This record gives sequence, C-alpha cells and structure tokens, in this order.
Amino acid sequence: MDGRVERIDRRAGTADRPILRLVGHASREAAELLRGAQLSVPAEHAPALEPGEYWAHELAGCAVFDGERRIGAVRRMLPLPSCEALEVVRDEGRGELLVPMVRDAVRSVDVAARRIDVDLSFLGE
Repeated sequence: MDGRVERIDRRAGTADRPILRLVGHASREAAELLRGAQLSVPAEHAPALEPGEYWAHELAGCAVFDGERRIGAVRRMLPLPSCEALEVVRDEGRGELLVPMVRDAVRSVDVAARRIDVDLSFLGE
C-alpha cells in the first residue's frame, strides 16, 4: 500500500478469503479507496510453514531440472483450482511448462540451492 504501515482492527472471513478492517478505514468509502491495493506482511510476522510448504517468492527464479537435465526456471507460482503450479520458462525459448505442486510431479525442492527437481515423464514430456 505505497509503503504505508497500517494496522488491522478486525479480521473475519476464512483463511482463503480473509476480510480485514484496517484502523482508520472503517467506512465503506475509506475501504473503497484501498480496492486493488496490495497488502504485504513483513517476513518476520508471517506464519511458520509446515515441512514441504513454500512461499511463492522463494520459488520464483529457482532452476528446474529433471534429474541432471536443466529444463528452465520458475517464473512464478500460480493458484489453480485443485493445486498450485509452477510456471516454468523453458531454456532456449521453448515456451512454458506448468508443473503442478504435487508429489508425483515434483521430486524435490531445495530453496537454499535454488533448485527444483521435477519428473517430466509424469508431466507427459
């Protein structure tokens, strides 16, 4: 929100679709002014992740391999109806590949090494 720090007055809704009321923005008109604004939380205040869970920004830019063969790099994570998927930009301008974040498609993720190993045969490649 333009670098401004705001405080949450009230939280309702669900984990997937939260509803927030910010201090100083209690009226409908004040809330409308925030429509489309991106909200962020400092990393030190983010909830801890379970093993096998990752923040989307941690995976963006990771190199993607099938074994020892480099495939490309993650552009971003996309939310799909049934799961999240990695949008991979293939090396050598060969287009893009969507990799669902499921155990059969993703063998391993090493955030520290910036490397993700996928199974192209599972993906029909």
